[in-house]
Parts: sequence; C-alpha cells; structure tokens
Amino acid sequence: MPNSLQCARLQSLRWRLLRTVCIAALLGLALSGLMSYWQAQHEAEELMDGHLAQSARLLLALVRDNENHLADLATRLATVRSNEANLYEPPLEFQIGRADGSLLLRSEHAPAAPLSAAPGHSIIEHDGQPWRILTLEASSGDYRVQVGQAIELRDRAALEVAGQTVFPIALISPVLLLLIYYSVRRALKPLDDLAADVASRSPENLKPLASRSAPLEAQPLVAALNRLLFRLRDTLENERRFTADAAHELRTPLAVVKIQAQVAQLTADRSDRQHALSQVLAGADRASRVMEQLLRLARLDPLASLPNPGEIDLAELARRVIAETNRGLDTRTIRLKTGDSPLLVSGDAELLEIVLRNLIDNALRYTPPDSTITVFARRQNGELSLGVADDGPGVAPEELPRLVERFYRGREASAEGSGLGLAIAQRIAELHGARFEVENLSRGGFEARLRWCRSPVV
Repeated sequence: MPNSLQCARLQSLRWRLLRTVCIAALLGLALSGLMSYWQAQHEAEELMDGHLAQSARLLLALVRDNENHLADLATRLATVRSNEANLYEPPLEFQIGRADGSLLLRSEHAPAAPLSAAPGHSIIEHDGQPWRILTLEASSGDYRVQVGQAIELRDRAALEVAGQTVFPIALISPVLLLLIYYSVRRALKPLDDLAADVASRSPENLKPLASRSAPLEAQPLVAALNRLLFRLRDTLENERRFTADAAHELRTPLAVVKIQAQVAQLTADRSDRQHALSQVLAGADRASRVMEQLLRLARLDPLASLPNPGEIDLAELARRVIAETNRGLDTRTIRLKTGDSPLLVSGDAELLEIVLRNLIDNALRYTPPDSTITVFARRQNGELSLGVADDGPGVAPEELPRLVERFYRGREASAEGSGLGLAIAQRIAELHGARFEVENLSRGGFEARLRWCRSPVV
C-alpha cells in the first residue's frame, strides 16, 4: 500500500473512530472477562470448600450412627472416594479418628495429616503437591474428620469453570467489532455523501449544500461551507462585473484612438490631422488613467490592513496636495480650511494623498468656472475629517448611494472620468479605519470626506 494512502487512513475520521471505539470495546471486554474469570474462580473455590465441609459433616454423622459397627463402616467407606471427576467435585480423600488423635479409618490416598490439628482449613504438603485440608470435630468431641483435595485438581476445576464463563465473551468479540464497524460506517455515510456532493460539483456550481441530511455535529461545517460558497459566488460575480466594466471602459477610448488614428491617416487636411491626433492622445490618456485606477484597486483589494502605518498630520498633507494642484489652474480656486492644532492620524500618507487628489479632481471636473473648491481638515466633536467641498450643482439624491460603486459615473457625469475615483477613496478609507461619506450641502454644492469616528492618533 502506498505511503500516502497509509497516511490518509491514519488521518481519516472513520479510522480514528473505529480505532478508538474498537480499542475501548476490547478493553471493556477484556476487563469484563478478567473480572468474570476472577469471580467464577472465586465462586468455584467457595463451592469446593462447601463440598469439603458437607462431606466432613456427612462422615461425622455416619460415624456417630455406626459407632458400634465401625469395622463395617470402615469397609464401606473405603470405597467412598469420588473417582468420577465432576466439574465442582474433584476427587477428595478423608480420614476419621478419635479426639485423642487415634486413626479409625482413612481413604486410600488420604494425606497423613495429624488428626489433632486445630479445626478449620489448612494447606499441607502431600507427595510433593499442596493439598487443602478441612479438619472438623464432632459436637460431642469424641470424633474428628479430615477431608482434603489436591490444590492442583481444585485449580483445574476452577479454571474450567472460569473458562466456560469467559468463552461467551470471547465468542461475541468479533461480532461486536463487526457491529461497531458497520455502525461507524453507517453513521459517517452522511459525511461521505456530503464529500461526494462537493467532489462531483463543477467549479461553476456554487449552490449551497443541503444541510438536512447532515448530522448535527456536521451542520456547523456545512453552514461554514455555505457561507464560503456565498462569498465565492459574490466574489466571482463582482470579478465578472468588474472585468466587464473594465473592458467596457477601455473599449471606448481604444475605439476612439483607433477611429481618430484612421482619420489622421486618411485625411489630407493638416488641421483635421492635428485634431485627430489630439483625440488619439486624449483617448490614450483616458485609457491610461483607467488602467492606472484599475491597477491601484488591484493592489488595494487584497489588503486586510495597512502594512506600515505612520503618523500623519492631515492639515500638512492637505497643504502639500493643494500646493501641487494649484499649479496651472484656470479660473477656479482651491482653498484650505483647517485648524491650528495638529490633526494626527495613523495611516499611509501616499494613499491619503491619492484620496484627496481624486476628490479634488472630481470637484474640478464637475464644478463650473469661477467656482471655489474647499479642502478641509478639521476636528469636530472629537472626530477628525479630511475632505473636499464645492459649490457646484451637487448630485441627484437617488444617485448618492451609488457613487462609490465601481465604474458608476451618474447621469450627468462627464465622459472623461473612469468611475473608479470614489471607489478607490472608499477602499482607502476602510484601510484607515475611517468612513467615506458623500452628501449634498444644504447651501448648495457637494461634499465628500473621510471621517474617523474614533481616535485615530498613533
């Protein structure tokens, strides 16, 4: 048998259960057999001692009844020796005498023990073998009787009795082991069916497993597997949707690039050619932005937490981003609104700068000329916020919950956006333990922010 199969059997729940239950059953049977053996042996010993006492009392009664004919009694008793071996009556020997120790009669092979010995049981040596002797005295005190049995014969008889007691236990042991094997195999059949169901499924089949037939102990496992299948189904669905959306977003600028390149190739007019080439560059830029956002999401999605968080001053970070963004602006103005005290959080400065740039870029794209964009970093009611507000037209209320969906740009969105900026902002907020919120302002305009509900300070 291959080593891998041997290892699999050793780790199999079925074999573990069989091994454990069989060992427990065998130990129980062995203990029960041993106790039965000891009990049967003890009872056999008690029974044979009772036989000795009964024989001794019978001999005393015979002596008293025949005290005037002891010679005839001696002749008759000379043959009173159990020659027929009985399970509970091994052959016994006897001798009868008077209280003074004088011998009246004895069986042929009776041990020569002194009749003057104290009444009761004793062990003597006879012909090199131990014997169990019972000395009994008549109530009148005139006669004494000794009866004895070889201990070897007694042990043999006791062993036979005990063996007969243990034999049924040994006989049922294989039957019990087969019953255990069948019971364990039958009890684990629902798990085998569950394993077969999982093994026979195609990768596309993510339907939940049936839990009704599973044993109670396996239902938590089935529930956990079903939760995993639900997550896998949602993940695959999100991946399919993401792939389709990405393909759609890339197809549009690439189609524009192709068409405009063909126009530039075919047209003879210099101005038309320059216009077509500028459209090619714009389409390439848009495709590049989409790819950059997609790659950023691909790097952010697997993260469970920030790898190397550090201390960040939100006010300083906002000043730095505004200084970079203000270069080359048109008529629109970006201003900073922040307090004087340090606004410290634990996080990744580069990722927070990406969020702020995305929010500023959205505000610049969707606000009219001569508008003002406010970047704020503030502390309010013990909570820190970092965000961007504008005085533009805002967003339709029904569209607010969908703004963080990937590739969703709204009905009034420009064609230049990728629909990924706010999704990236939300993911970065999650990694920083913050909430990403969007809302229309009561005075008009739109605001997007990261809000730390608890103290985020390092």
